[in-house]
Amino acid sequence: MKPFAPLNHKRYAAIALLIAAPALATAGELIYKPINPSFGGDPFVGSYLLGKAQSQDTNTDPDARRSQPLSPTARLIQSLESRLISQLISDVGRGEIGEGSFDSDDFGVVVRDDGGQLTVQVVDKLTGDVTTINVGGLFNP
Repeated sequence: MKPFAPLNHKRYAAIALLIAAPALATAGELIYKPINPSFGGDPFVGSYLLGKAQSQDTNTDPDARRSQPLSPTARLIQSLESRLISQLISDVGRGEIGEGSFDSDDFGVVVRDDGGQLTVQVVDKLTGDVTTINVGGLFNP
């Protein structure tokens, strides 16, 4: 029996690899550099990141109403309603009338002067909700 078996070249390679492995395994310092401006990154990257996120967003809100562009007639009606309500509030505010109202298919508006306080009551006809707005300090000359 031989005291040591002869080593073949595979064993030499394995032994050399085990000896050299610690010398080859070196590491550098890890440095974290944020990209997102919310976490300290470059602020000029924010719009780029937002654009990328929005382009990848495929989620839709199922409860969101789909907004359709208004037709010219609907825009005219909306503008006229706004103008009439504004005129009504101005007339009551100046003391020309004590109370006035405006009624449409969707809502009703009642404007009154309650002793120097302007009260605007809006009734949503679809839901039945009532909103009251009180503005104090109304001065009627």
